[in-house]
Amino acid sequence: MENQVLLHFLVPLFCGALSQPIHYSIPEELAKGSLVGSLAKDLGLSIQELPARKLRVSAEDYFSVSAESGDLLVSGRIDREKICGRKSECALEFESVTENPMNIFHVTVAIQDINDNAPHFFGKSIELEICESALAGAKFPLDSARDADVGSNSLKMYTVSPNPHFSLSTKESPDGSKYPELLLETPLDREHQSSHHLILTAMDGGDPPLSSTTQVWIKVTDANDNAPVFSQDTYKVSLRENIPPGTLVLQVTASDQDESIHGEITYAFLNAPASTNLVFNLNPNTGAITTNGTLDFEEKNRYTLGVEAKDGGVHTAHCNVQIEILDDNDNAPEVTFMSFSNQVPEDSVLGTVIALIKVRDKDSGQNGLVACHIQEELPFKLQPTSKNYYKLVIDKALNREQTPEYNVTITATDSGKPSLSSKTCVTVHITDINDNAPVFHQASYLVHVAENNPPGASIAQVSASDPDLGSNGLISYSIIASDLEPRALSSFVSVNQDSGVVFAQRAFDHEQLRSFQLTLQARDHGSPTLSANVSMRVLVGDRNDNAPRVLYPTLEPDGSALFDMVPRAAEPGYLVTKVVAVDADSGHNAWLSYHVLQASDPGLFSLGLRTGEVRTARALGDRDSARQRLLVAVRDGGQPPLSATATLHLIFADSLQEVLPDLSDDPLPSDPQSELQFYLVVALALISVLFLLAVILAIALRLRHSSRSAAWGCFQPGLSLKSQPVVPPNYNEGTLPYSYNLCVASHSTTMAGFNFHHVAPEVAPPQDLLCDDPSVVVCGNNEDPQVSDDSAFQQAPPNTDWRFSQAQRPGTSGSQNGDETGTWPNNQFDTEMLQAMILASASEAADGSSTLGGGAGTMGLSARYGPQFTLQHVPDYRQNVYIPGSNATLTNAAGKRDGKAPAGGNGNKKKSGKKEKK
Repeated sequence: MENQVLLHFLVPLFCGALSQPIHYSIPEELAKGSLVGSLAKDLGLSIQELPARKLRVSAEDYFSVSAESGDLLVSGRIDREKICGRKSECALEFESVTENPMNIFHVTVAIQDINDNAPHFFGKSIELEICESALAGAKFPLDSARDADVGSNSLKMYTVSPNPHFSLSTKESPDGSKYPELLLETPLDREHQSSHHLILTAMDGGDPPLSSTTQVWIKVTDANDNAPVFSQDTYKVSLRENIPPGTLVLQVTASDQDESIHGEITYAFLNAPASTNLVFNLNPNTGAITTNGTLDFEEKNRYTLGVEAKDGGVHTAHCNVQIEILDDNDNAPEVTFMSFSNQVPEDSVLGTVIALIKVRDKDSGQNGLVACHIQEELPFKLQPTSKNYYKLVIDKALNREQTPEYNVTITATDSGKPSLSSKTCVTVHITDINDNAPVFHQASYLVHVAENNPPGASIAQVSASDPDLGSNGLISYSIIASDLEPRALSSFVSVNQDSGVVFAQRAFDHEQLRSFQLTLQARDHGSPTLSANVSMRVLVGDRNDNAPRVLYPTLEPDGSALFDMVPRAAEPGYLVTKVVAVDADSGHNAWLSYHVLQASDPGLFSLGLRTGEVRTARALGDRDSARQRLLVAVRDGGQPPLSATATLHLIFADSLQEVLPDLSDDPLPSDPQSELQFYLVVALALISVLFLLAVILAIALRLRHSSRSAAWGCFQPGLSLKSQPVVPPNYNEGTLPYSYNLCVASHSTTMAGFNFHHVAPEVAPPQDLLCDDPSVVVCGNNEDPQVSDDSAFQQAPPNTDWRFSQAQRPGTSGSQNGDETGTWPNNQFDTEMLQAMILASASEAADGSSTLGGGAGTMGLSARYGPQFTLQHVPDYRQNVYIPGSNATLTNAAGKRDGKAPAGGNGNKKKSGKKEKK
């Protein structure tokens, strides 16, 4: 059968959805694959667009779309009677969906009936009893046939086989159905014929027509004059659906004028299908009709029942009961997702369609009108399209880091009274993109590391966070910049790329490196990668790992120590000398304090706790020894504190000539601790091994003899120093000779010897230092010693140019910074040079030929060593030098004394040997 396509109206696809559906009309029972219509063409789609648009229909049980041509084809059996029942109009409504962009179109396919069903009777035969007293013209309804077809193909007429007593007419009930009615043409005579047999034929209006037959058996009974009569031919009633079972619908009533058994009436459903008995119940005695099951408007909204009243005889009466079912709002709306994407990137643009939703309510009228909505706080919204279709679209920007997923509850509410609603929940997962750079937990880092840390130890940890997921949130750490040398950076610090722990690759030294700056970077693994930088400042803290170093007084390379002279008339508070020490540490670890450990006379001197200045605490008494020894400890402020010691040898004398007799006659007191150790060793040796004692005594005697000969060799009568004059190569160029070898001896064999200074034999001093005592021999660079009685001289008083200001005195109270101010020499060469300068100046003072202040910048040395020798050849350490025996300081210009110096005090420093002979 040729397809008929009715296209009422078509709206372009760009408008979203068609306002009017596309109509097609086909006959039922088309073969599978039959063409319904060119759907793609009617929608304005080209064949080339079909793969991308993905055209499909929702009625997949009945129709499909050809992927090649876009035609709408039959995919299953289409049985009109099964789909629409006995409805006069039958149509299938469904939707066609396209994507890219997504659009929906409504399609209606009208199903045309064909004459594929013949009429049929419920029973194989019909039995009828007619009283012989029945009058001509009596009518007897017969069981009707049923035809599933409608319209012209439905049941049209009934015929009966010819019979002289009966004729047949076709009647139409109020619901439009046709039933046969047997008409008695002539009275019956039971005695002549007790039964009759008829063939009833039902025929439809198809072309060709279809028909079916049944047997009619008529039994002629005895006379019953009156038949029952119903009060109404048709009963009508309306019921609401969902009324409880057992509810009374109505009660039919029939009456019979006969008496006794012929007047007793019973009721029954006439030609009722089995489904009727499931829904309604008829009381045979009372005629009351009640509900037997649940009434559902959505299943069937109207019932027509035939009721028969029969008396005790053979008379019957018939009526119709029409029951209309009223709709209740008993069905909640249904939500169906036609399309849904639960993974949405967080950078999706506004208006992106997430889901296509269809809502449906089985109720009718106002009860079937549905509205949908979602929660207001969500970044989505519902957009109605057409005829109960909605789109779920993005309404606000998404941020996965704030909300990784959304639970969307779609609420569909109808317009019934009361309204019903249903909720459908779906979860929309927001997928991550790399839109967040790492963020450090601190704006900058300040790290304190104590020096001498173990290499490889952790000193700090940087931490950054990235709210992104997976590789987008995986962070690696690195050092990208530093104020250290690029080559040295890797040897100082490193960072673990995974944990951000910063390790020290070496032990730090506060004295070499106080601090350094790092720039660290945190980089994620996204595409493209994002990063953040942070600065870290590492402060290397000081530890007390350096003991104080004594700059003054110091021992000479041969182990001899200098001594200081103090005027005998020194008043209390007189500045004798100053212990100068430095500490390489800083802060509290470099805060030095000075303490007296041992003193020959504890009450004679005082020591500045912080300055290291040694001053007289009282005047020298007659009973006080002229030689004093102080053992000074210098401690720093660290924990635990470190210390160093210095030994001061002090001699009370007014001139250099007084020193030598004191050194011979009154040696410095020996160290009691050393003597105790010596005796303990000797006692232990005597007790332990007698044999070893003899050997030790022999060796000791030999060594004693050798040492006495060497020590007194220079001081014996007639002694001369057999050393050749050695002059440095640059002596004539003004270089200061700083090594002296002086031996002072008395003609007396009992005079004790004293090694004045013995540094090195490289340089021999000039032979111009003489003694007042004619018995003293001065041994210089000449091979033969010379003794001159008239070489005695009066020692010149100290030059007034030798002055110190308080700020120029050595130590913490007088030190100054910078090379120009002359920091205290910190190496052995400078120290020895300074000592040589002092001794040379002392010799000039003894000769009286020059003063320390003579000549600008020469320290009085130019007269002896030539005009070419100036202080430009030697570092200026004068501000760190003081004159023992005086509180004056050394400057280039004349200054004033801090205190009154006693007469005869020359302020020269002398030296003594490690050991003194008695």
